[in-house]
Formats: sequence, C-alpha cells, structure tokens
Amino acid sequence: MRRISLLTAALAAMPMMASAQIVDEVRLGVVAHNVCVLGCDNAGKEGGPNVNGEIVFNSPEFLRLIWSPRPYVMGSVNTAGDTSFGGAGLNWNWDFAQGWSLEPGVGYVVHDGELDFPFPQGDPRNAPISESKVFFGSRDLFRTSLSLNKDLAGPWGVQLMYEHLSHGQILGSGRNQGLDSIGVRVRYAFGE
Repeated sequence: MRRISLLTAALAAMPMMASAQIVDEVRLGVVAHNVCVLGCDNAGKEGGPNVNGEIVFNSPEFLRLIWSPRPYVMGSVNTAGDTSFGGAGLNWNWDFAQGWSLEPGVGYVVHDGELDFPFPQGDPRNAPISESKVFFGSRDLFRTSLSLNKDLAGPWGVQLMYEHLSHGQILGSGRNQGLDSIGVRVRYAFGE
C-alpha cells in the first residue's frame, strides 16, 4: 500500500513541476515483469505486471558535452508484491524518421527484492524459494533501457520500452540474476 501511495503522490506532483518548465515529459504504462530476453534461467520467477512511471526533465546546458541527455526519475511498482524499484538516470533521444525516435538510457535504481538465499548455499530449503524469487545480490542496481517512441496528436505519444536491471559485478559481487522487463507507456510532452 505504501508503494501505491508514493506513486500516487509523485503523479499528483507532476503538473506542478511541469508548470515550472523543468519537466519535459511524463510517462505512465504497464510492463511485463521479469520476461525472457537473453539468458532466460531466471525469467518468469516473479509474477504480475509492473505499473511504471517516469518524469523526464529538460536537458541542462552542461550535458551538451555528452549529446544533451535528459535526466529522469522513475518508479516501477509490482502489482503482485514482488520486486519494485525506483531511481534516476539519463535518456538520449535520436529521431530517425518523422514522428519516430529511439531512446537509449542508463541509470541507477534501488529495489525492494531479494538479495540472497535465506539459508546457506546448498541447503535444500532454498530450492522452492529459488523457483519464485530473483536474487539480485545488491540493493543498488544499474538500469539500462531502450525505447521506441512514436509521436501521436499534439503532446501525446506512445513508447515501447525494454529495461534491464543488474549490478554488473560493479555495484555488488556474487549473485547477480538481474531482471528484464518489456512494456508500453503513454507519453505526454509539456513543450508541445
């Protein structure tokens, strides 16, 4: 319930921030949680879709040195009570056709999922738990993303997105099962 309250508060604050011309775009959608993309040993272990929201800010002048990415803050709440997460990062946006763009992103998130087995390695009591839980090995994770954006009428657009969470043996060590999600979000651009 606390997760839903935090997401609701963030969504309610969006119009206020947008009026200050700080916010460039807001996004809200649903993503399939823990799907098989590559290396599917852990795919499907957790259930439910995630409600995913993102606030994208205008690119500050100092980021021109790295092709003007737009900073973002995001949250993803799992509807089945499994791993939820939130964080911040940078998105680059490259137009490739009229009304179409590709958007790679990189960021940092903190999650509320499992870190490691509750029992010592090799203990048979871990077997049923490992069938339904992803073990991340670190509370801190990298978030990489890739989205295909399509502009619609006026300020509206849609987005097909993919995201991957992992500590990459940099933010943690040992267990690193990671998580892949794919989904669709609606976009609203305030500058349109």
